[in-house]
Amino acid sequence: MKHRGRHRRRRRGAALRAVLAGTALALTAAATMISASQATVADDPGALRALSSPTGSDAPRLAAAPVPRAALDRLSAAMGRPVGVAGALRGADHTLRSAPDCAEDEKRALPVAPAATRAYCFAGADTAGWRPGAVAVSGDGDGRVLASAWSRGDLTRVAFVDASDPRHLAYTWALLAVPVDQGRGYRGLATPVSGMAWDQDTLLVTAGERDRAVLYAFDVRRVLRAGVDSRAVGRVPGGWSAGGARFVLPAVASYAPVGDVPRPAGLGLDRTARPDALTVSERVPAGEHRPTRLWRYRLGADGLPLTGASGEAVPDAVYTTKATEVRGVLPHGSRWYVARAGETQDGRGTLWRQDATEAGTTHCGSDDTHVCWSAPPQSLSYAPGTGEVWSQSGGMLFALPLTSLDAGLG
Repeated sequence: MKHRGRHRRRRRGAALRAVLAGTALALTAAATMISASQATVADDPGALRALSSPTGSDAPRLAAAPVPRAALDRLSAAMGRPVGVAGALRGADHTLRSAPDCAEDEKRALPVAPAATRAYCFAGADTAGWRPGAVAVSGDGDGRVLASAWSRGDLTRVAFVDASDPRHLAYTWALLAVPVDQGRGYRGLATPVSGMAWDQDTLLVTAGERDRAVLYAFDVRRVLRAGVDSRAVGRVPGGWSAGGARFVLPAVASYAPVGDVPRPAGLGLDRTARPDALTVSERVPAGEHRPTRLWRYRLGADGLPLTGASGEAVPDAVYTTKATEVRGVLPHGSRWYVARAGETQDGRGTLWRQDATEAGTTHCGSDDTHVCWSAPPQSLSYAPGTGEVWSQSGGMLFALPLTSLDAGLG
């Protein structure tokens, strides 16, 4: 996607922040009382600990496997000229509902504190049977376009959301696919997406345990139109189908672990780093009494992890935290925002802010619990153009200013 002028982004951001200023949304879900028995997952994780040798032989290295350019071009030639995200959104065929029009059951997924200032829900019929995953702000960071991941069986798709008008969010679906047979066809990406990051024109997503790769990369300029509406995936009589989605986004690279690399569970994008950096978290269950590792890869001008002569991406920093069940991670300067899951799969989680010296969180409910975040917690993505942090829980897509996040975390 083309970058817009910095001054235009600042003016839009200032205008939107003015609209959002004041009290948070008066959502019924925010009044939900939290049980004190849930507070056991909110034990203070303390400060982040930086490992002294992040580039050692035991560093989490990833081997890049680019899809040949010839294969990508062959697929584009067969399916028609790529339309990109902008082209796909010009014909967006779905609309998100704003919070007042969402069901009370849906709004229970929203955070209690800090509360969302904007919240929307997907149409139930449109997402029935699909499992929500990660969310990411567009690569230029202006907050005008979002990507929301959903999975079902052996298919994963993203909703590209036009968020330029806070009063009307339109979206359309694109199937995440992997080219096969040297670009003569494609298969669906058969994995849930727990982590996602979007830098420049590259969308990076996590892969599930059944996949040898741990990350996939997609070039959002290569969105292709699927002309046949059917449940099939790939070439069909009359053209191409994407399992019911109108568009296909083919992977341009995958990344496999080198050695004993923890499988990434969450992805974050550090837009304060120079250059931008991809941050990764592993998932450590609450019952395992060991630290959770967080690590960071520098990104190139194309948004892909930088690799050396060996074709491997090597982290430039590795940290550990005592937080377990980490589902979302967002670094911003010296601070890291960490979303943790609750005791049950769909239970409310906690949100912590950690740095090299301490950790802070919020309190809510009559018992002053820490279990105040979304139910369940998911990824976190920051839009510097509007100053907002976006996340997703259940069928709800929501945002709040980073300043509100800081104020609420004490």
